[in-house]
Amino acid sequence: MEIAKLGEFGLIDHLTKDIKPRNESTRYGIGDDCAVLHYPDKEVLVTSDMLMEGIHFDLTYISMQHLGYKSAMVNISDIFAMNGTPRQLIVSIALSKRFTVEDLEDFYRGLRAACEKWNVDIVGGDTTSSYTGLAISITCIGEADKEDIVYRKGARDTDLICVTGDLGAAYMGLQLLEREKAVYYQMVNEHQKKQKGTPLPDFQPDFSGKEYLLQRQLEPDARGDIIARLREVGVRPTAMMDISDGLSSELLHICKQSGVGCRVFEKNLPIDYQTAVMAEEMNMNVTTCAMNGGEDYELLFTVPIGDHEKIQDIDGIHLIGHITKQELGSILVTRDNQEFPLQAQGWNPLKG
Repeated sequence: MEIAKLGEFGLIDHLTKDIKPRNESTRYGIGDDCAVLHYPDKEVLVTSDMLMEGIHFDLTYISMQHLGYKSAMVNISDIFAMNGTPRQLIVSIALSKRFTVEDLEDFYRGLRAACEKWNVDIVGGDTTSSYTGLAISITCIGEADKEDIVYRKGARDTDLICVTGDLGAAYMGLQLLEREKAVYYQMVNEHQKKQKGTPLPDFQPDFSGKEYLLQRQLEPDARGDIIARLREVGVRPTAMMDISDGLSSELLHICKQSGVGCRVFEKNLPIDYQTAVMAEEMNMNVTTCAMNGGEDYELLFTVPIGDHEKIQDIDGIHLIGHITKQELGSILVTRDNQEFPLQAQGWNPLKG
């Protein structure tokens, strides 16, 4: 169905007519000029991300449903990174005439799956036309008690540095997708040269044994489970952020804002077997992938050294180093005990 047949308000109603609020703070959601939210005794957390076709995603290999899921999760992850609880989501989309109502249904199916997982209400947004491809802007609103909020600036000398999950898998998933895309376009070009005007042969990308890498790239999950476990054992991180641009970049953000240095040990970096195999297959250094890949959406956080016993038995948390005095610098210690200054080599969307 063409979107023009429904129009803006018809499309909004079609996609959101059965969305019901789940949170007490959502007084009124979709349907008026503004959503109405109520936070009498909490601090309000607000984060926003913009995703541009051709920059942040490629519709050659990501489905609209996966895109909707990922768009929500990357914002929900930011709320968890402040030790907060996500509550509401505002969704704005600009799209061209090549998209159908069914495409938007798929997008919202993924969006709603992510929101339902973390009990988040979709409360509004905007839709408009675009001449330059699909653009998505998501704003997530959350809450936290004032004393529970964790900033990037709180790390202190001797604090332990922890990460959740594993690193580099999302980046290797992207490399895998880009490789298969290149193979596909090469096949198309060769076919057009030799047999122009005839149907393209079937193309099956080679993803066997790499399913985890694809899942990490196309369908990342925010780590609200870790936030819940830290609360259960009574641990409040001193500094925290999520890993969207790469571990090296995020560590340097924390060190700069906290006025500290760090020592991270290569041997302690959590790396999945599929990530290591894929890096070797593509002749890439797996540590470089883990340090700089980005889009893992795992949590990077520091805790006082006295909390070591509390966190050591929590599944999914890995101790990778410790905070030092600023004058000692930010250092990566290799497996053979060589020391190298950390460099921010992760994703930078505005870098030339």
